[in-house]
Amino acid sequence: MPQLLRIGPYSIYFWSNEGDPLEPIHVHISEGRAKSTATKIWITSTGNVILSNNNSQIPERILKKLMRMIAANSDDIINEWINRFGEIKYFC
Repeated sequence: MPQLLRIGPYSIYFWSNEGDPLEPIHVHISEGRAKSTATKIWITSTGNVILSNNNSQIPERILKKLMRMIAANSDDIINEWINRFGEIKYFC
């Protein structure tokens, strides 16, 4: 899983295969190693973020900080998505 950011014990990453057809741009967050049950965050065309699910059960206070970090780095994350998958769609 391509790791994008590491913040404390949390990894923010893409799955190597994000679906066929390709899902809208999003990242996964888990504590430690990548997991299939990870929290999922959508990234909008304006660089904002939307919580899809909190399957990793990250405490709300920490999740809000992580989401702010994702939004602050959304330009780099979007560029990495395009480089990795060759196309991009947005959730909204």
